[in-house]
Amino acid sequence: MYAGRGLRNMLRAAGPLPTCWPATPSAACKLAAEHLAGALDRLRTTFRWKAGDLDSAGLQTRIGASSLTLGGLLKHLARAEDHCFSTKLSGAPLGAPWDAVDWDTDSDLEFSSAADDTPEQLYALWDDTVERSRARLDAALADGGLDQLAHISWPDGRHASLRRLVCDLIEEYGRHTGHADLLREAVDGLVGETLRLDGAHG
Repeated sequence: MYAGRGLRNMLRAAGPLPTCWPATPSAACKLAAEHLAGALDRLRTTFRWKAGDLDSAGLQTRIGASSLTLGGLLKHLARAEDHCFSTKLSGAPLGAPWDAVDWDTDSDLEFSSAADDTPEQLYALWDDTVERSRARLDAALADGGLDQLAHISWPDGRHASLRRLVCDLIEEYGRHTGHADLLREAVDGLVGETLRLDGAHG
């Protein structure tokens, strides 16, 4: 349905890092859903590349006084994906591994607990969650489009739209992909992007 769908298997593979990026639909594209989903997938791909193919030491690397790590970001964004396309969208409770966490005690536990997970566990968690998110977004778009109201609401009773949820997740990935840029450079010097599907160089 949207640009970048063909990268699904590549992102899940344990082999080489991706060498191309999904192209965000051009200005000629009249489908807002395709454009937003494509933009989200482009950020997902960039983030996964920045965090990919590292051992435990690489995933736990920190910069300066910051406690952020690539492993923590993998786990945090997996939770953000699940929260967006389950609880916020439909009201469904979070499943494993999030349902075993006392979030009232530590609302940022995914960041600190990532150090206890193996690289294989962290990559599988993010990859599987993104696959599930894509399926949920596809189903929601087919069932009501971007302007349908989501479960989440404000105190005055107004509900967010699916469009708002997708835009919020794009913003979340934008912030943390920038963090991942700096962290990955500190690990092994990897910077920028390689040749992308749209022919532009990053």
